[in-house]
Amino acid sequence: MIIKFFNTLTHKEEALTPLDPKHLKMYVCGPTVYDRPHLGNARSIVVYDMLYRFFLLTFPQVTYVRNITDVDDKINAAAKEQGISIQELTKKITQFFYDDIKALNVLSPTVEPRATAHIPEMIVMIERLIAKNHAYVAQGHVLFDVASYKNYGALSNRNLDELIAGSRIEVASYKKNPLDFVLWKPADSEDDISSVFESPWGKGRPGWHIECSAMSSKYLGVDFDVHGGGADLQFPHHENEIAQSCCANEGSHFAHFWIHNGFLTVNGEKMSKSLKNFITVRDLLDKGVSGVVIRYLLLSTHYRKPFDFNQKALDDAEKSIEKFYAVLDESKLVAAKNKKPSAEILQCLADDLNISKATALLHEMVKKIKATNDQNTKDELAAALDFLGLADAKFFAKKDSSVDESYIEEQVNLRLKMKLEKNFAKADEIRQDLLAQGVVLEDISKEKTIWKIS
Repeated sequence: MIIKFFNTLTHKEEALTPLDPKHLKMYVCGPTVYDRPHLGNARSIVVYDMLYRFFLLTFPQVTYVRNITDVDDKINAAAKEQGISIQELTKKITQFFYDDIKALNVLSPTVEPRATAHIPEMIVMIERLIAKNHAYVAQGHVLFDVASYKNYGALSNRNLDELIAGSRIEVASYKKNPLDFVLWKPADSEDDISSVFESPWGKGRPGWHIECSAMSSKYLGVDFDVHGGGADLQFPHHENEIAQSCCANEGSHFAHFWIHNGFLTVNGEKMSKSLKNFITVRDLLDKGVSGVVIRYLLLSTHYRKPFDFNQKALDDAEKSIEKFYAVLDESKLVAAKNKKPSAEILQCLADDLNISKATALLHEMVKKIKATNDQNTKDELAAALDFLGLADAKFFAKKDSSVDESYIEEQVNLRLKMKLEKNFAKADEIRQDLLAQGVVLEDISKEKTIWKIS
């Protein structure tokens, strides 16, 4: 089977051939833990989870590294705004991230490094860049000298002059070039001590880009197969990763294949809090939308194309999932656990992750089952659902028609109390327990929550 994907680096679709045919290595930029994952974040996580699932079936060994950025200016700002420590914030948001993506049936990566645990590796890489004259120290900062890397701009398919002309990057007086980026920044008096680290250049913290280069090289080597992330990371983040990694490790090509997923909009507009169309995974889960419906929705548009979230798309996703489960029983799903899907399904994914074509095959299976009640086709459908991460036995559960309203009200009040006491973990646990019983909560204000049976 020939596996083809669009390689952003070469700007064309080409065959994916691992450096080691028996061991594919992939790195994907994970969350910056300052806020709950929104649908755009979730789309990226789900797309690369699907890629990971496919690779696990097509290569003898797969190492998938997805990092957690737990030191960043956004984290500092969020912690300050909430009046809590950085450690408290990152712990809370990381757990929210795990809870939300678990509902989307996302597999755990092989390795999940945290930036704060890899400061020594970053310092070593920065020292190497300085020694090779690819970086310089200025006013307490260490900056990468973009002009020292002749291939800068290859991923973006633009030259230095074009990048400078179109750049919105702040031009600091201490930079040699407007595009020079920070490898290490000095601490200031307002910084939380937990975000400040010792270095040869004084107390401070790493720049965002160096984090991924240090962690990917530690766990995958200086050359590996696939690097993924959202289209918004292509420039400057991924462009900078390539520059500093290739310059720090002479002869390195860094990632050989670059895969980027498209942007997400809401009703045709960019998602933002100012437009009041900012939607998190938790927002949908709290409204009673199943995690597998959200997953199907996020996979319904080809990964490289922009995806527009709207009510019709959500309704269509729910109808499709219900349609699949209407022709199955739970025993089929249990029996299909970890069974290999059909060759046709795998061939769809080998063609630049063509999920739409794969789900079209699922609908064809449903038609055949309705017409013939063929048991082999039922097995095939169940195996495909399991492989695609769309398996959820809850769709077979019959909701109890009897409702203990006094118990629900008691739990709602307890949850409000936990939220006021900032015991968000317990509050989430109560909400999840009620949701599992078919009770959906909706927060009207900080003091009032209503509930309904889904």
